[in-house]
Amino acid sequence: MGKKLTSRAEDYSKWYNELVVKADLAENSAVRGCMVIKPYGYAIWEKMQAELDKMFKETGHQNAYFPLFVPKSLFEAEEKNAEGFAKECAVVTHYRLQNDPDKPGKLRVDPEARLEEELVVRPTSEAIIWNTFRGWVQSYRDLPLLINQWANVVRWEMRTRLFLRTAEFLWQEGHTAHETKKEALEEAALMNNVYANFAENFMAIPVIQGLKTESERFAGADETYCIEALMQDGKALQAGTSHFLGQNFAKAFDVKFANKEGKQDYVWATSWGVSTRLMGALIMTHSDDNGLVLPPSLAPNQVVIVPIYKSEEDLNNITEVANSILTDLRAKNITVKYDNRDTHRPGAKFAQHELQGVPIRIAIGPKDLANGTVEIARRDTLTKEVVNLNVLAEKIESLLKEIQDALFNKALDFRNSHITEVDTFEDFKTVLETKTGFISAHWDGTTETEDKIKELTKATIRCVPLDAKEETGVCVYSGKPSARRVLFAKAY
Repeated sequence: MGKKLTSRAEDYSKWYNELVVKADLAENSAVRGCMVIKPYGYAIWEKMQAELDKMFKETGHQNAYFPLFVPKSLFEAEEKNAEGFAKECAVVTHYRLQNDPDKPGKLRVDPEARLEEELVVRPTSEAIIWNTFRGWVQSYRDLPLLINQWANVVRWEMRTRLFLRTAEFLWQEGHTAHETKKEALEEAALMNNVYANFAENFMAIPVIQGLKTESERFAGADETYCIEALMQDGKALQAGTSHFLGQNFAKAFDVKFANKEGKQDYVWATSWGVSTRLMGALIMTHSDDNGLVLPPSLAPNQVVIVPIYKSEEDLNNITEVANSILTDLRAKNITVKYDNRDTHRPGAKFAQHELQGVPIRIAIGPKDLANGTVEIARRDTLTKEVVNLNVLAEKIESLLKEIQDALFNKALDFRNSHITEVDTFEDFKTVLETKTGFISAHWDGTTETEDKIKELTKATIRCVPLDAKEETGVCVYSGKPSARRVLFAKAY
């Protein structure tokens, strides 16, 4: 599998980039800032997708699909949203190429084929969706409208990084319309809860639920809920957001309904989304200097079996036992692969599966067959033990749960030990540069102070935690009164 990874301690950024490529998750493409997600990386994304999709449907949402292109006039309709995304938009202006008369064998844009109206390649879909919703909503009987779409979006990023920030990425975006403000607020909070549940129970990533400050809110939202996670380098990562949009989009696109009294009213709205950025969160929360560490819930292969043999007869005998193990594990809904490739030696297979984060590896050789045992190795702790075949399936089942819990608890301990309360700006700067992580500090509630702290330290307010207790104090920077602490951090 080539040379070892750069260590996290030496260069965390380089370690991450090398790991994504060497573990066969993704690679850069011929299109600047865009990535190719490779089969192994896509298999993890598919598992995420399947779990989230199930959770969305269990909360009453349905999937639909809307166009990639948004007419510029529609995109401009909600001003804050348009302004917020304008600098990242890719725009289609022409619809045809032609042979270039000055350069034989080359093509050029046909100057006669200019579009009557330019099309924005969606950076997010509110505009096209709300224009569509206008035709779907007439009466309170049509509400709530609970729609999700799995799609790609384009945001023309200048500095890109595989999974974390690319010009095109995959995501889901929920868009809902409601009869009352209360229902829409409840929906926004509910979906943030769904994201937190998924992050903690499937990704084994502890998250803090909170509200964004006004300057960090989604463009066009009245309130943005979020889940914030902490990576091993002490930087925060926004893992998901859920927005209460008020009636802003309903008014911009004239989405009205006849209420129970027969009067016309604007609907109340939400939107919410997570993206392939979750892949970056997964990698950076759990992985080590040997490669990926995957929680069993999201591992494409939870178990891999590697035969160790010298003769064809050995292999046949091992394969018989391996097939029996496959049957037993699959009966317990455990995903398992028998790696009987004859093109790789056992050592190379071990290295590959370790690099790719397979939670449990089973090795079987002739001596194991004679003893009725196998050797199992845990990826998270890199420990090995010998287990009798007659209890193997039950052992693997309990071990997978143990690994899932251990990964969450390890990440939780790290996160909790990296939340530091400070009361002075000097302490704020010292913690940020030496310990890193989340800094819990008082803030006076003004955008001016928030911007000044960001300018001086590169730290941003990640969220006002939902469980933040009221606690009077003075702002860590301005000295003005403050009603509660907020969480600051440097972030991805």
